[in-house]
Amino acid sequence: MFNRILIANRGEIALRVIRTAREMGIECVAIYSEKDKKALHTRMAHVAVPLGGSSPAESYLDAEKVIAAALETGAEAIHPGYGFLSENATFARRVTEAGLAWIGPPPDAIEVMGDKIISRRAMKKAGVPCVPGLVDPVDDPAAAVEAAEGIGYPIAIKAAAGGGGKGIRIVHEAAEMASAFRTASGEAVSAFGDGRLYLERYLDRPRHIEVQVMFDKHGGGVHFGERECSIQRRHQKLIEECPSVVIDERLRGKMGEVALRAGHYVNYEGAGTVEFLWADGEFHFLEMNTRLQVEHPVTEMVTGVDLVREQLRVAANEPLGYGQEHIRMNGHSIEVRINAEDPLAGFLPSVGTLHNLRAPGGPWVRLDTAMYRGMEVGLDYDPMLGKLIVWGANREQAIERMKRALAELNVGGVRTGAPAALAVLEHPDFVAGDFDTHFLESMELAPPEEYEGLVAAAAAIFRHNQARRRALEPRASERAGWVARGRADFTNHSRRATNGGGA
Repeated sequence: MFNRILIANRGEIALRVIRTAREMGIECVAIYSEKDKKALHTRMAHVAVPLGGSSPAESYLDAEKVIAAALETGAEAIHPGYGFLSENATFARRVTEAGLAWIGPPPDAIEVMGDKIISRRAMKKAGVPCVPGLVDPVDDPAAAVEAAEGIGYPIAIKAAAGGGGKGIRIVHEAAEMASAFRTASGEAVSAFGDGRLYLERYLDRPRHIEVQVMFDKHGGGVHFGERECSIQRRHQKLIEECPSVVIDERLRGKMGEVALRAGHYVNYEGAGTVEFLWADGEFHFLEMNTRLQVEHPVTEMVTGVDLVREQLRVAANEPLGYGQEHIRMNGHSIEVRINAEDPLAGFLPSVGTLHNLRAPGGPWVRLDTAMYRGMEVGLDYDPMLGKLIVWGANREQAIERMKRALAELNVGGVRTGAPAALAVLEHPDFVAGDFDTHFLESMELAPPEEYEGLVAAAAAIFRHNQARRRALEPRASERAGWVARGRADFTNHSRRATNGGGA
């Protein structure tokens, strides 16, 4: 097993990896940009290395800086988390060429599955059912119109190098094609540096269901069941749950077998997620994410397996040591992404300083976050502040527990999507399991009265406490204030970490 690893990421996923690594006796190296000097992942790591710069391109996306930080601090491996360089095959190769272990799938598998066109070709050869559509890119709107006639409307125009909902447009008739094609291509170039587009049939009322897989380096592979990820807006997920209400044991086994077939075909290693669109009782391959997913905690809660631990074991060349018959799913888990955005204003980003923070608690409630009071929330990074995860003996209990946990949560200083999540959880169709990927977009969102009332009460308490602190004489305030001591401690930690020392 590794003695020291570098986490090439920030925020809650960096903390997530650090926590498991610490439990395994592995030291961690954090990296940070100029704007992340006070970030929690720099405090919890054994060593923190400044990369400089404020933008992702100047820091977390600078492969040379990241690899240099690993070599300088004696790290033996790099865990990419998700986002940033996690699905960059070139970076993965450079990591191994530098003599470091890559905690992820082989670069060749990343390349095949990271390109939507190449992956569709590969999956068709592997006998994996795909959404009807093209396996070659289309060059212009006229060619797209001609191809669409054979596929059938509505059509989804998708970026070949896409992900995260970018470079996608839905076309219902030929007259819409030219405008949608140009928009999707421009967005694809901006997001991925690759404007290639392909077409596939846009399924009516689909559900987004994905299967978690894990492969070792010795030919072993298992799946950990499915996750339901249909509650999303603009192809960005808001609520995920495990298992799906529409998947029974027979279908779970069939989807799992197909997901494993897909992974074996590309000689996959480590954690991955095979995503499907499910409609009318049939499922179709959508894509494979060659990394750990944001929503992995719901699978962990139901199976009792630490997926990050398994990633580290596989990367260290250990066999899984268990088979599919050993995987058991128990109860139901739900995750809500806590994003800095305003659901009442079209989910536009929300920025500000976190002046208050109250985390929910109680049995079987988990909050994966990197939030802290005084944290500046801007537009430089992904708006996700954290993830709230609950477990219940059944779906009904999990829904009620999540509603209670969301009502307890208070993030002061920015708006979050929590009211939208509460509205979904209280909707009778969601409770009945009758929804699809358009469900959230079709809702008329209004802030749940209970949630808004609790936020207002928490704000009033915060203002009252602030007034009391101002009334106290300064010396007493300094003695009682953990923030002041925390800043002093962090300044010392940052200085030690910059010099390569432990913290």
